[in-house]
Amino acid sequence: MTKKTMKNKHNNMTNITRTILTALIIILAATATRAAKVDTLSVYSQKMKRSLSTIVYTPDAAGEAKYPVIYLLHGYSGNSTTWPGITDVARLADTYRTIIVCPDGQNSWYVDSPVDPSMQFETFISKELPEYIDAHYPTYARRELRAITGLSMGGHGAMWNGLQHPDVFGNIGTTSGCMDICQYPNCWQIEKVLGNKFQNEAVWKSHSVYYSLDRLLGSRQNIIIDCGYSDFFYPVNLQTHKRLRELNVKHDFYVRPGGHTGDYWHNSIDYQIMFFAKQFDKVLNEK
Repeated sequence: MTKKTMKNKHNNMTNITRTILTALIIILAATATRAAKVDTLSVYSQKMKRSLSTIVYTPDAAGEAKYPVIYLLHGYSGNSTTWPGITDVARLADTYRTIIVCPDGQNSWYVDSPVDPSMQFETFISKELPEYIDAHYPTYARRELRAITGLSMGGHGAMWNGLQHPDVFGNIGTTSGCMDICQYPNCWQIEKVLGNKFQNEAVWKSHSVYYSLDRLLGSRQNIIIDCGYSDFFYPVNLQTHKRLRELNVKHDFYVRPGGHTGDYWHNSIDYQIMFFAKQFDKVLNEK
């Protein structure tokens, strides 16, 4: 090999290396600049006659005209900032190309309270808020492309609103959810929402996810349930799984090491969002 040939070969390799490095820099720059848009809103509830804080994450615009929507519900004593404090919600919105909505559900258990007109959160979560989001954001306003999930009280709320409104939510999840409020009559201010359990037992039972599971028969909803082995809600989640099997309702049920903690939810929510994203992709690929 002559010196000239060796020099040309070296120059060619250098040019190839520069091209690869340039491409990598462009890709990394594009990734670094991608960031979900974050809006902190005050959404008015006509039924409750007041406004509620809601945080909305919209994926970085990359050509998509519309997006699916996932509603993330917080637990007892939380608010709209709970999920952003547990995980990087913006990353999830960008990664899975979905709008993510984090509303403030206060300590409502996400039901329409029969004793407190100021706590009508089933109407807010299943009607007023989706209508607002669909009117103000580039969403697919379809049940198949809408999901709801949450942690603890929010897990109850997600399942409750999902099974009560299959026309709104085609995909339902719960992580560490309280699936049967009847087992906890003196906990987490449930009686402020439903009244005293021992004086209103029928009301409590009618608002329990566990005792309403038969509403999922024939609903064709995609359902994911998970809970940690060490979680105090593990027994009732297992009970719910067994009941769904008796009803022959299709669902995914996952159990992992962990308790009722932020560390557990930080990991579990990734799997829940991935589950929903797969369901969304199936629908969108059918078009």
